[in-house]
Amino acid sequence: MAAAAPPGVRGRNAGYRGAAFGLLGALTLAAWLALLLWQQSPYARFLEHGGWSDAGLVASLCRALPGGDLLVPAALYAGGWVLMTAAMMLPTVFPLLEMFGRLTRDRSDRGRLLAAVVAGYLGVWTLFGLAAHALDWGLHNAAAASAWLTFNGWALGATAIAIAGAFQFSALKYRCLDKCRSPLSFVTEHWRGYHPLRHAFLLGAHHGVFCVGCCWALMLLMFAVGTGNLGWMLALAAVMAAEKTLRWGRHLAKPLGAALIAWAGAILLANAI
Repeated sequence: MAAAAPPGVRGRNAGYRGAAFGLLGALTLAAWLALLLWQQSPYARFLEHGGWSDAGLVASLCRALPGGDLLVPAALYAGGWVLMTAAMMLPTVFPLLEMFGRLTRDRSDRGRLLAAVVAGYLGVWTLFGLAAHALDWGLHNAAAASAWLTFNGWALGATAIAIAGAFQFSALKYRCLDKCRSPLSFVTEHWRGYHPLRHAFLLGAHHGVFCVGCCWALMLLMFAVGTGNLGWMLALAAVMAAEKTLRWGRHLAKPLGAALIAWAGAILLANAI
């Protein structure tokens, strides 16, 4: 039987766990509160620009891009995406931050290093969000050029849901999920430390790449149901957190995939009849 850790070590580990939890808890709560306040503001349209399953697909695009000025709306969309990512994904990175905090517990710059890991992680998700919004913009333009898609946006929504369901069965999903579920091996593989801030940022960025690889299809569901829908955000955040942090979470992927494919089939049948 392994010897128990001395009381002093247990106390320090509990302190680092509390510090990591406090940092993530504060950031996550701030992100949810900011999203809630944003939804109540006159700029809520930059969060709620319609889902692909909406019948009036093109009309929602017109509402989302006032005055033809693309720079400010693009910045607002990017800011909204960062808040959504922080609210939904930061809780899933807690095991990594806790492990990293333990390994750097004797460093005076530990707080800055933790912040750099978070910045790298969110940076990758921001890049993914920009790509996802570009795809969303392209699909809206495709709908504008197609009379059928304009009034049958459900087809895009059903396709996104089916893709998300199929991806749950892929080898890439499980490879990335296993990386996300192994914080100790991930930190020891990617943490170098001789350029502390840069390597901490890169550690977070590498973890973000695998997290995007694991969850990109589920996150695209936000565009199928409307990116500013807080209810869907909470549901998806809970699912992704369970997949990545709970002991049995790895076994959730395939049942969830089957449910999503069945949902896409139900949408198809409902609109084909």
